[in-house]
Amino acid sequence: MSTTDIAVSAAQPVAKRKSVVRLSPVIVLCLAWLAIMVLVAIFADVIAPYGYADQSLLHRLKPPLFWGGTGDHLLGTDALGRDIFSRLFFAIRTSVMIALVGTLIGAVLGTFAGIVAAHFRGWVDDVVMVLVDFQASVPFLIVALAVLGFFGNNFVLFLFMVGLFGWETYARLARGLVLATNGQGYAFAIRTLGVHPARVYFKHVLPNIASVLVVQLTLNFPDIILLETSLSFLGLGVQPPGTSLGLMLGEGRNYISTAWWIGIPAGFVIFLTTLSISLLGDWVRDHFDRTLATSE
Repeated sequence: MSTTDIAVSAAQPVAKRKSVVRLSPVIVLCLAWLAIMVLVAIFADVIAPYGYADQSLLHRLKPPLFWGGTGDHLLGTDALGRDIFSRLFFAIRTSVMIALVGTLIGAVLGTFAGIVAAHFRGWVDDVVMVLVDFQASVPFLIVALAVLGFFGNNFVLFLFMVGLFGWETYARLARGLVLATNGQGYAFAIRTLGVHPARVYFKHVLPNIASVLVVQLTLNFPDIILLETSLSFLGLGVQPPGTSLGLMLGEGRNYISTAWWIGIPAGFVIFLTTLSISLLGDWVRDHFDRTLATSE
């Protein structure tokens, strides 16, 4: 039996033991809530009783059903008579889409920058790390407010600014992982065979560091949601007649004492969603981050 066969046979029992992962009740609740959010985002058009922009001034500021309202509007209506329950569904869709696309943009951009810095080293590495340090040292919310305020509100620009948030974390992480991986035997052996560097990184190195990057993605996702919420709350995000969780929260701030149901449901959804993703991200990190597993 060769040494390779021995290594594979020795690793098999470990893989089997690690494949059985027990979920705590808290993680199960987090997964259930996130599954509900995904389903609502996908089927908002089907399950919403009204359109998100449907207005009826005759039914403006109606309270929720449990606050003395009627069954026609389960969560009440806003100042324009729009159904809060329906708008909440479409707001979840918008916020989840923005957070998902923004997270992917930051992850792809940051990972690519980290790989480029680790490969070329020298002045390229210095330039990338200066940009990383600059991004980390400047309050990003202030930068986003300045850019969106100067160039005007544009959904594509808004989505791009959200995507830039957190890219420096992926860049720094990917750079360190690639530098560590380049010193391992399998990477050196592949290069000696004359394989193109791009193939080495994207087919061999990246799959080996993907688990750590995915963990970072789950930790960064709630920050993206809060960034979108903050910008929309301040009027520089999603604009009417569209809707998002941050926009609904901003619309309800003027009625917090008279019609609290306009903004409170959106804030409740934001709180539960970010909390669920944060708890799930910590759980994923503890169970699938190889660097933590090797240090224990």
